[in-house]
Amino acid sequence: MVEKILDQHKIPYSQLQFNVTQHGDVKQIDTTILAEDEHLVYKTLVCEGNQNSPIIAVVPVTEHLSMKKLATISNNKKCELLPLKKLLSTTGYVHGANTPIGIYEKFHYPIFLDNSMKNEPLVAVSSGEVGRSVKLNPNDLATLTNATFCDLLDK
Repeated sequence: MVEKILDQHKIPYSQLQFNVTQHGDVKQIDTTILAEDEHLVYKTLVCEGNQNSPIIAVVPVTEHLSMKKLATISNNKKCELLPLKKLLSTTGYVHGANTPIGIYEKFHYPIFLDNSMKNEPLVAVSSGEVGRSVKLNPNDLATLTNATFCDLLDK
């Protein structure tokens, strides 16, 4: 579906495939095959705030999201990750498959992209299936999802 959305908007992209490992009920992708480019793979985190929910944050897989910064940016007093049991019904995706592109297309939730991607020529985000991603220009991603670039990292 994500690829269809990108095609419809004539946004150039390439596909990436990652090995997937199972840890209990959760599947995780192995991005270490990218070595020095691992920081260019971004995870999509679905959060809820005390005032506005849900909120989508996109940060490098190698970093941690600052809930305090996300709360401030999204006009909340506090934010936390959406419980796993609510994920599928809220976004239409299982854990590890959430994609800012598909989520915005279906629900128009607010999307916040970490500043670290702003000056990169290409970044990778999930394409809606665990282990599959699309590599695209971050400015195209921001335009397509009406996203805001901001500082989201816990430093």
